Amino acid sequence: MVCALGAAVCFGTATVLQAVAARSAGTGGGGEAALLLRALRQWRYLAGLGLDGLGFLLQIVALRSIPIYAVAAALAASLAVTGVVAARLLQVRLSGTEWGAVGVVCAGLAMLGLASGAEGHREGSTALKYAMLAIAVAVLLLGLFGGRWSGRGRALVLGLGAGFGFGVVEVSVRLIDSLAPSELLTNPATYALVIGGGAAFLLLTSALQRGSVTTATAGMVIGETIGPAAVGVVWLGDRTREGLAWLAVLGFVIAVAGALALARFGEAPTTDAPTTEAAA
Repeated sequence: MVCALGAAVCFGTATVLQAVAARSAGTGGGGEAALLLRALRQWRYLAGLGLDGLGFLLQIVALRSIPIYAVAAALAASLAVTGVVAARLLQVRLSGTEWGAVGVVCAGLAMLGLASGAEGHREGSTALKYAMLAIAVAVLLLGLFGGRWSGRGRALVLGLGAGFGFGVVEVSVRLIDSLAPSELLTNPATYALVIGGGAAFLLLTSALQRGSVTTATAGMVIGETIGPAAVGVVWLGDRTREGLAWLAVLGFVIAVAGALALARFGEAPTTDAPTTEAAA
């Protein structure tokens, strides 16, 4: 759980940097891939990617130790981290309600920590591995073409797509049984992890740059928590401590609800000024 929370800190801090970079990179033509390339030229985006890399390593350790539902809820709590970082470093004011939401997230994670058992020991079926690969490809296609859509539902679609991509990463880590090169190259989950993660970043960058990012952030939290948690319980054997299933469910719901209450920190800054709002 410590590694999961460490990953949330890394991801939450990274998005503060990436939000500023994504909005600054918004001027110029091209589609979503061009936007990502412009963002990659900025040091803040690169620093954010470095933190994302560290967070990913911590996430892998966590996924190998505790159930997916606990890791997913902890990662959703990165919104709370983003809010706190924005308040401390970017002079963004949190209202009393938002500080309360941060406390709610912490309380939910504490419940999960108490109730979580060991990770499930079921091996993922071949069908599940190919299903993750299919979802990853679908998210990639959404990233390549979805950014051209317009309308009020665009932000929600992009956010859900990014969430599904990150969810594919969470499940795929559990579906990789061996790090031997020969087995990695023949495991569909390896390609699902790479494609899903890359597509999720593509969608998230687009969401951070334009549109109703608050809506997109809420969609992302839902996409990266509920689906992977269900897969862990139903197909991979994730369980809670004896008699504490109710506490795990309650903690999961509370943590995710608190994160959604902080979704306004998905709003990217309008300028590159020091008093900007962070993104999540």
